[in-house]
Amino acid sequence: MNSRLHQVPGHSWLGTPIDARSLFAPEHAALIATVRGLAPGDWNREAVPGWTVRDLGAHLLRDFYGRLARDRDGQREGPAFAPGETLEAFIHRINQEWVDAFSRVSPAALTDTLGLVGGQVARFLESTDPNSPSLGVSWAGVDPAPMWLDIAREFTEFWTHRQQIRHAVGQDTDRDPRFLSVVLDTFMRALPHTLNEVDAPVGTQIRMRVDGPAGGTWTVTATGSRWSLAEPGTAHPTALVRLDAETAWRLCTRGIRPETALARARINGRRDLAEAACRIVSIVY
Repeated sequence: MNSRLHQVPGHSWLGTPIDARSLFAPEHAALIATVRGLAPGDWNREAVPGWTVRDLGAHLLRDFYGRLARDRDGQREGPAFAPGETLEAFIHRINQEWVDAFSRVSPAALTDTLGLVGGQVARFLESTDPNSPSLGVSWAGVDPAPMWLDIAREFTEFWTHRQQIRHAVGQDTDRDPRFLSVVLDTFMRALPHTLNEVDAPVGTQIRMRVDGPAGGTWTVTATGSRWSLAEPGTAHPTALVRLDAETAWRLCTRGIRPETALARARINGRRDLAEAACRIVSIVY
């Protein structure tokens, strides 16, 4: 990886760039170890509403193939938007079509293909230029997005789906801070977009603090034109929200509702701003 990360002009409000490229190989190894350890009956357990573990595995494979086709191979053909279809509806539709098509594929064949194609994805993403333009990241409100953000978003999706498989079979979240710290850092890049409609005086700051080895601190500042993660934090933000890591990532993926996160949070300062920050969503929802 020879590309040096820098902030793409016009996107400084997103904060310091994230380099997730080297994490795809160990994340992929963890995924394959998880699915190879599943019992036959585990594949039919519900992983997310409406999808089994096998469905979720097929969805991951779609993501793998899509990344290689689009960015490595320059493939531009594919499903088109239906008249009047929103981005969210389009994504949900094509995801379901793929899952339905893979309903006859055995878990063993699916596992082998995930191993093969996922390995290619990891190797390809390690070689990408993080400063180049890429697909938009809708939940961050940026299109086109810098490649570093698109890649980090992709990493969070792979990681989140692995946790959903783990939870479906009774395993706890993998809290390895190598992975979870990057996941949380990426998810928090949704804060400026989350607060887009919140009017506040210039200099107003909301600080999100996640405790634990994978945690961190993110301060978003009202600048007049937008909220920004690039401004230095003050000693006394207008609102401070402290969460544990499990609550934080589940909130960002809507595994729990904002009111549940708020009940678990420690809040100082203006509660209305804390409530606004906890409306964060870091997935297409």
